[in-house]
Amino acid sequence: MSELTSPAAPAGSTSEARPVAASERVTLLDALRGFALFGVFLSNAITWFSGRTLLPREQAQAQAAPLLEVIVNSVYQTLVNQKFITIFSFLFGLGFSIQLARASARGGAIVPLYSRRLFILLCMGVVHLFGIWIGDILHTYAMVGFLLLLFRARSNKTVLVWAVGLMVVMSLLLPVLQRYGPVLLHGAESAAEMAKASQAEEAGHRTQLLVALSSPSPLTGMAGRVTYYVDTFWRINRIKWMGLILARFLFGLLAGRLLLLQDVEKNRPLLRRMLGWGFGVGGAISVAGLVMTRLRAMGLLTSQDSVWQFVVNNLQEIGFLALGAGYVAAFALLLQRVRWQRVLGGLAPVGRMALSQYLLQSVVSVSIYDGWGLGLIGKLPPSRVVAICFVVFAAQVALSHWWLARFRFGPAEWLWRSLTYGRAQPMRLVAGAKAADAAAS
Repeated sequence: MSELTSPAAPAGSTSEARPVAASERVTLLDALRGFALFGVFLSNAITWFSGRTLLPREQAQAQAAPLLEVIVNSVYQTLVNQKFITIFSFLFGLGFSIQLARASARGGAIVPLYSRRLFILLCMGVVHLFGIWIGDILHTYAMVGFLLLLFRARSNKTVLVWAVGLMVVMSLLLPVLQRYGPVLLHGAESAAEMAKASQAEEAGHRTQLLVALSSPSPLTGMAGRVTYYVDTFWRINRIKWMGLILARFLFGLLAGRLLLLQDVEKNRPLLRRMLGWGFGVGGAISVAGLVMTRLRAMGLLTSQDSVWQFVVNNLQEIGFLALGAGYVAAFALLLQRVRWQRVLGGLAPVGRMALSQYLLQSVVSVSIYDGWGLGLIGKLPPSRVVAICFVVFAAQVALSHWWLARFRFGPAEWLWRSLTYGRAQPMRLVAGAKAADAAAS
């Protein structure tokens, strides 16, 4: 979850890799990462931590029926859903671009260091996936991250073509194959039966997971997570998801090469165009999806097979990317204004220790929702889940400021870096470092 960086080496050792110092960080990237972390937390809590995605459709619809819940769901679907994980993926690719630039500046090789970082991130993700929460993204980022190495020496044009191509293939062409391939191979009636069977199988897996997570035994919950992951791993949607993540990584890699967020003033015209087109295109697609969802909920749309519904559904990934780009541009431009710097810049410490805070969100959330904790899984409507998220994240912001006033890294970041560089990194800030970090934040 954190930016992959490799700083300039100390004097007298220009090829030595070490963790990035606070004075070398880009505050905008840290603040933007903190902003994205909150959106990701909301998405994870509303859909997965709370158990809503695991509930039978009728029960989930009953929870969302009151007017307040309709409003909360509508705002979530339009402005939050999938937009912030898009920003996170973008920042991962941008961080890789920064690491490439720094490795080149010191004359070091990037592949060994980057590969070690990703392998350790993969291990941390697997522990998180099975030990804490089934929705872990770290192991997926690590696996897809290795593919970025294939693009480290490619031209900007090649990177752009691959990014756009992956978006088109994964968000448009692959769904067409999923929908019409079985019809061509087996006929419409058989294809419909296969689709129903697949949906029933998925519903069964989710019900089993809900039962496991509702158990008062943490071991039962862990067994349920392992079973669900194994049963659903070889799904075409996983390939689609990983392809979309790679596309977002590549857009971030390209943005890093163009110094899009490292030199905002120079790129102000481009950022303004991103702002207009991102909110225009992304907003229109999101609103169209919301209208379709509401019409279905009201019983005014009963056909799941109409072509226009299929098109609107599968344009959503384009909308996520566009609106995410709009958020990035808006955040970057606002942070250039003095009155916004204190507000938005206050998120930078959360972004600096995003990995630790991401894991902490999981620990706190499963303690609230899973059966061995407060046991609220499947019981809270979206509005109460959102309220909990605001309280938890406010505490995380305060904790991040307190922690980084005393330590160089978050605890998970310290572990990640120490394992990567093969030696324990200094954790506590000395007096001079505190002053330097305060000036850089």
